[in-house]
This record gives sequence, structure tokens and C-alpha cells, in this order.
Amino acid sequence: MHPRFTPQASRQQIIQALALSLSLLTPSGQSSVVGFEELALSPGNYWNGSSGAGSFTSGGVTFPNFYNSAWGSWSGFAYSTVQNGTTPGWGNQYAARPGGGADGSLHYGVGYQPSSAPWAISFGGSRDFQGRGLLVANTTYAALDMRDGSGFSKKFGGTQGLDPDWFRLTVQGRLGGNQTGAVDFYLADYRFTDSAQDYILNSWAFVDLTSLGTVDELRFALASSDHGSYGMNTPAYFAMDNLGAVPEPASASLVLTAALALAVTRRNRRAFRP
Repeated sequence: MHPRFTPQASRQQIIQALALSLSLLTPSGQSSVVGFEELALSPGNYWNGSSGAGSFTSGGVTFPNFYNSAWGSWSGFAYSTVQNGTTPGWGNQYAARPGGGADGSLHYGVGYQPSSAPWAISFGGSRDFQGRGLLVANTTYAALDMRDGSGFSKKFGGTQGLDPDWFRLTVQGRLGGNQTGAVDFYLADYRFTDSAQDYILNSWAFVDLTSLGTVDELRFALASSDHGSYGMNTPAYFAMDNLGAVPEPASASLVLTAALALAVTRRNRRAFRP
């Protein structure tokens, strides 16, 4: 006779399913998540490199910053606690469109790329991105410019909403000077056949960097369908948070559900086996 299914076996299978889900969600070689929270900055403010520091460090990662005191301008990376997801224009360039950091946090990073040259952040060692990534968002400035257009940039989709516009972030991994891979993520995309699917990202989104593997440097570059003879017309900004994070809770829930379903399926097969 075949062994009969018992409640004890059911509990054991569920425990095994939970262990499976945790193994999928918790990669080996844990590394710290860079959330910028340890950087001293009061609410509603930003750091743009005006001190002349040339860079800042968070979670052991170095972020380059280039500040031009003659023009009062900057490029590279800044960090911010500005909570303004509604005011358009350059004067609100340090705000994330979601109105704050990821997961309700206060701090986040802001990247600005006025030229086609990518910025690079350095880990001071190697980091394994297996099962990891980062959270990204549009800045308020870029999102509202794409939505409404301005004196410098077009309204995405055009007057009829049919123009195939897009705004893309590319993250490239490097190790020892060699490229390990690249990931494209669209911060806005109007290329769909069904225009109801067109979007401008207004929330934080997880970008999976697993394919980059082990890196000692990440390079970031922005590109847009809206460009002219002097470069990109779309404001070349994006916001980032939680570098090195595992998938967001919604994704984790899907993995856990699948694991539990697997346990129940195995239980039922055994219970009804002739």
C-alpha cells in the first residue's frame, strides 16, 4: 500500500515551500542596501555638491558630483529630501515624482546627465547583483515636462497622443574595466500599438540587475526620443533609491504564493494516489 497523506506531512511540505521561497528571495553574498538615509539632511532640502566635495558616499558606494561654482550648476549625482511631486519646472529639479523616497523613506538620490557621457558609481570592491537591483523613478521636473511639454521639450505622444516617444535609463555593469552586461529601463514609453498602455512612470519601480552579475562599477546613461542638435530635450534626470535591494514585496508575494501552491499540489497528488 502507498503511504497515506497526514497533516504532519502537509506542514512539512509547507515549511519546505517557505524555505524554497526564502532561498529565491535571499541571494547568497548579502550586501548592504544603499538608501541614502544616513546622509545628514533636513526635510525639504538637497545636496548638490556646492561645497566642492566632488563626490559623496553612501553605504560604501561613491557617487560622483561635478559642481560649477561659476554657473551654480551641477551634474552627476545629488541627494535629496524634497517632497514635491506636483510643481513643474527646473526650480523643482531635486524632487522625485512619487513625492519622496521609496517605501515612504525621506532620502533618495538624484542623477543628472547634461551630456551623453554616462556617470559611474564605484563600489570600492566587487558586489554581486544576483537577485538584486535598485528602485528608480522620474523626477517631478522630467515627468511633468514629458506630460505637458515646455519651451524646451515636447509633450510626449504629441498633440494626438500617437507619437512613439520614449525616455530610457541604461544601467551598465563593469568589473575590472570590462563590461558585464547592460539593462534598459523605460521611464516613459509611448511606443505601444494600444495607446492606453502608454505611460510616464509616476511611482518607484524595481529594476532587476541580476544579469549584470558581479561588478565593481555601475554606469548610468539616459536617452530620449526627444532630442535636437544640442542633445536631449527631455530633462536628463532620474531618481534612485535602495541600490542593492531584492525584489519589491509584491514580487516576493508572488514567489511565496507559487511555492505554497507547489506544496499543495504535491500534497494533493500524494493524497489521491491510487
